[in-house]
Amino acid sequence: MAELQEPLVRGKRKTRLVDFLVQFRWIFVIFFLLPISALIYLNTYLSVMWSAMKSEKKRQKEHEENVRKVVKRLKQRNPKKDGLVCTARKPWIAVGMRNVDYKRARHFEVDLSAFRNILEIDADRMVAKVEPLVNMGQITRATCPMNLSIAVVSELEDLTVGGLINGYGIEGSSHIYGLFSDTVVAVEMVLADGRVVRATKDNEHSDLFYGVPWSQGTLGFLVSAEIKLIRIKEYMRLTYTPVRGSLKDIAQDYADAVAPTDPSKVTADFIEGLVFSETEGVMMTGSYASGEEARRKGNKINNVGWWFKPWFYQHVQTALRKGEFVEYIPTRQYYHRHTRSLFWECKLILPFADQLWFRYLLGWLMPPKVSLLKATQGEAIRNYYHDNHVIQDMLVAGFELNQRQGDTRYAQMFTDVGVYYTPACVFRGEEFDGALAVHRLEQWLIRNHGYETQYAVTELSEKDFWRMFDASHYELCRRKYGTVGTFMSVYYKSKKGRKSDREVREAEAAVLLETAGNAEEEEEED
Repeated sequence: MAELQEPLVRGKRKTRLVDFLVQFRWIFVIFFLLPISALIYLNTYLSVMWSAMKSEKKRQKEHEENVRKVVKRLKQRNPKKDGLVCTARKPWIAVGMRNVDYKRARHFEVDLSAFRNILEIDADRMVAKVEPLVNMGQITRATCPMNLSIAVVSELEDLTVGGLINGYGIEGSSHIYGLFSDTVVAVEMVLADGRVVRATKDNEHSDLFYGVPWSQGTLGFLVSAEIKLIRIKEYMRLTYTPVRGSLKDIAQDYADAVAPTDPSKVTADFIEGLVFSETEGVMMTGSYASGEEARRKGNKINNVGWWFKPWFYQHVQTALRKGEFVEYIPTRQYYHRHTRSLFWECKLILPFADQLWFRYLLGWLMPPKVSLLKATQGEAIRNYYHDNHVIQDMLVAGFELNQRQGDTRYAQMFTDVGVYYTPACVFRGEEFDGALAVHRLEQWLIRNHGYETQYAVTELSEKDFWRMFDASHYELCRRKYGTVGTFMSVYYKSKKGRKSDREVREAEAAVLLETAGNAEEEEEED
């Protein structure tokens, strides 16, 4: 990893207007974005409650009608005249740092905004059927009172089912259940030609079922998903263990938690580690616990989700001072423990929002909607964050050829490493080469068979993108289901910078030409 430690600082940077806009952005956030965010949260809550009051039969009927509208809209497209197909969702609504510039090219929009309902929670089959715009907060609000939950619950409430399936979703329970997409039982898709299909791992559309994850919605429109449920308990028994030493020592502690070498130890339901410096971190292991256990004399219950409570990462940090301790957290509050502070990003947006006075007076308004932060930042602030800020998640595995701790004969244990914040050199007023930092990281991941999540900013060329990701199955699905020339390729959807209509069309035409050539060769062989 020596190449990742080479200096990326290029001397002192000049103070510009955008620096002041970023520094004092908190004024706009407090007086405008927080109140508007609260109104949006309230409206969403009321909409969810209204939907829950409807019968499952009525919700399903509305769903089928909305699917018909999507099919009708797709069939209105003129391939020779209209651009490539994409959703009508505004670019800034997506939760992620990546610029959604592909919509600046000519495109044909299909409105999916109605697909935001929980259609069914089947406690007998242990499956929840939901539409793609249902978010994590909706699901846990509906399932936790039933002592049920989806197996992988992302920490941020605003993350949607569609984004986690078409993109990437991981949590502290993924060492047991895999990625969010691994917990999906079936997907309902509207294909490029208007057909509606249900894909599972073992039906005639199994190739599509396995092709959808990481495809970024480029194989068709996801209109519903059936997701595996698990039985849970009311509380999470969470153990906070401080870890000191080198990064290798911290990583080993994590490996020991994920796959204990001691046969007497049971793998925890949830595992998470926060690294606060090169030599200090805190490992957290959580197991579901009953209300009876949590309320026993001597046990501590911590309602971390209450608006006035310390931000979770700061609470975790106290373990470095206090030593190991155990407490019980209501399960739903534990699931969304990082929502109020957006992990630790809110410290940059509202530097004093973690203070006691703010938490008591205005903490109930937190967090500001990520979509509103993106919608109001403007081009200058957006570019500033891309150049001087880091938000990256990556999947990494061991580098040894032999089986590692946590691996099995048929699967390899990957770990999500998340890096979020502003580099220290930026605070010191030094120039940071963000593009070079991302490029070096991506090259390191390619060499070590890791993966970069697609919600983040990328510097990958098309060649390097397909060195990181295997295109074979994806391209097979594109050709079989007729998405070439209708939906944009996942590379061009993820690519940094603006995508001209000409650039995208030429890329799709090249794929169509290659497909036609392959078909002719197959006919000649026959």
